[in-house]
Amino acid sequence: PYYVDMNQNLFLQASLHSSDQNLTVFVDTCVASPNSSDFRTVAYELTKSGCARDDTYALFPSPRSDVARFGFNAFSFVNRFPSVFLRCELAVCRYQDYSSRCYQGCVSRFKRNADS
Repeated sequence: PYYVDMNQNLFLQASLHSSDQNLTVFVDTCVASPNSSDFRTVAYELTKSGCARDDTYALFPSPRSDVARFGFNAFSFVNRFPSVFLRCELAVCRYQDYSSRCYQGCVSRFKRNADS
């Protein structure tokens, strides 16, 4: 466990460990939950499909393409739960493959009109 105070900035780093130097990593979706085995019933999206859902969520510059750095302000689930668990989904892509998910950034899904 990692202990932080409310609203304290929390910084995270995801590193890809591979002998292939031609890979990059991208933070796609991060969800917080008070239950380590259930990220659907009570959940809070920090980012989804590369789009920030929380105003405090931010990506930070990284020293290498195989490292992703991000952060947000620590929060709790209405004081009913003593812990917050985080699950993040990352994409691993070929470095400089601009058609890959890693280079698309925020992908918002638009609903289509039923007439079209």
